Amino acid sequence: MLNFLLATSSDPATPLIIAGVAVVILIILLAFFPIGTWFTAAISGARVPMSRLVGMKMRRIKYKLLVDVYIRARKAGLNIDIGELESHVMAGGNVSNVVNALISAHSANIDLSLSSAKAIDLAGRDVLNAVKVSVNPKVIETPIISAIAKNGIELRVKARVTVRANIARLIGGAGEETIIARVGEGIVTTVGSAETHKEVLENPDLISKTVLKKGLDAGTAYEILSIDIADVDVGRNIGAQLQMDQAEADKRIAQAAAEERRAMAVATEQEMRAMTQEMRAKVIEAEAEIPRAMAEALRSGRLGIMDYYQLQNIQADTAMRQAISGTGDAPAGGAGAGTGDKGKK
Repeated sequence: MLNFLLATSSDPATPLIIAGVAVVILIILLAFFPIGTWFTAAISGARVPMSRLVGMKMRRIKYKLLVDVYIRARKAGLNIDIGELESHVMAGGNVSNVVNALISAHSANIDLSLSSAKAIDLAGRDVLNAVKVSVNPKVIETPIISAIAKNGIELRVKARVTVRANIARLIGGAGEETIIARVGEGIVTTVGSAETHKEVLENPDLISKTVLKKGLDAGTAYEILSIDIADVDVGRNIGAQLQMDQAEADKRIAQAAAEERRAMAVATEQEMRAMTQEMRAKVIEAEAEIPRAMAEALRSGRLGIMDYYQLQNIQADTAMRQAISGTGDAPAGGAGAGTGDKGKK
């Protein structure tokens, strides 16, 4: 190559060729080696080996973002290795969020290691927001919770819970929903154990004391600092409403029982009427046999004509007495015949 350059040194186009070759080599170097990023890290006091940058580029890692985050961490006084940041990026973590959380924790004198921050981030928690909530406590406002005192009066309570993030329990700890549910449970327990709703209205701090004594933040990612009762409203008289509903239900049951008894009485009456008709039919049938029996007795001689007239006379007297007493109607012919026969006798 040197011989070629010496041989062509007398050629006027040689400088141009040399310059073109140098430009091509420089373009190749700039395209393959991230010299700009390496230079930026070097002058920022966060040196990164060129070999690591080339490796990041070959692994298709956003090395520029990673180097910027690394520079920001070193400028904030954090002694971390860029290799750990690279591994976190390859694991799918948010390295920028992790570094910002570490910087915030370092500034607030909160004990947070890089490994803990990476684990919290990979667990799906917002580690930066957790650090912020740990520094600046968060207020969780519960929905309106309905509770009933022993005298049946409903109270509607709304509370504000001040919590601070517990970084040590961020992994595996319950979230805000659990805090709200447990506070609601404490409110229902406190109001439900009060003899009257007036006790709670006079001393709303009973709710706060009872809830704080229960240690409702156990197993959660937060530490409850205070519980403040924002509003207490008197609702419906649930006890009276339940008594009214019970009375209405008892009335309907009694009405159903009365209707059942009435239906049974009607059925019994119908049965008695049927039995009466049946007995009347038997009486009529028996009465129809009397003339036949009398005729048979007259033919056989067991009954004489005078006996027959005496029987008719007795019937006429009976009908007359019934007519006089008003208990029956006596036929005129029967009465006259009876009188005539009696006169003849």
